[in-house]
Amino acid sequence: MRRLLLILAGVTAAAAAALLSWAEAVHWRTSRQALGDSGVPGGREAVVVLGYRNTGTRANFVNRHRVRAGLRSQDPAASESVLVLCGGAVGGDVPEAELMARYARERGYTGPIRLDTQSRTTAENIRFAVPLVEDADTIKIVSHAPHAVVGREYLWAVRPDLAARLVRGDDHRVGEAPILTVAAAIIAWQHQARRGRA
Repeated sequence: MRRLLLILAGVTAAAAAALLSWAEAVHWRTSRQALGDSGVPGGREAVVVLGYRNTGTRANFVNRHRVRAGLRSQDPAASESVLVLCGGAVGGDVPEAELMARYARERGYTGPIRLDTQSRTTAENIRFAVPLVEDADTIKIVSHAPHAVVGREYLWAVRPDLAARLVRGDDHRVGEAPILTVAAAIIAWQHQARRGRA
């Protein structure tokens, strides 16, 4: 019986490791997709953080993670860097963007913030962010990497001139938030499967 339990534990651990490795590969790959080639390093930068459904009056775990990724994505060599936070009141009374802005300030961020407080979907995140990033020389879209690439693809569809300025954000770090990494990869896989059937 003890040997059987050890075998089951080993199989479970191997399956979990394989799942995490697959998810990390998905994040690594998607963090490098749908980028532009016209960004101007050292110029004006906009870091767009896509919100996640938030039911409370404080930023939830997912939105806090995304804000931290957005803050570390800011280039210290940029002449100006603005944080663009996207998300309406989808799950609660307070827009996701406002909750994320509050959390960014709590983290000590004192730089400029622009808010989209109306959007309810990823497509709307991008559409409403467009007027907030038009003056940027480089644009970073930050979320979980498989979600961020969806945002970049939307920008390519609606404003290819702005999408040409897309550069990579720092939203994928190996080993960070493994549960979120796996969940985001599975959601991305399901999204791709649905698109394939359409």
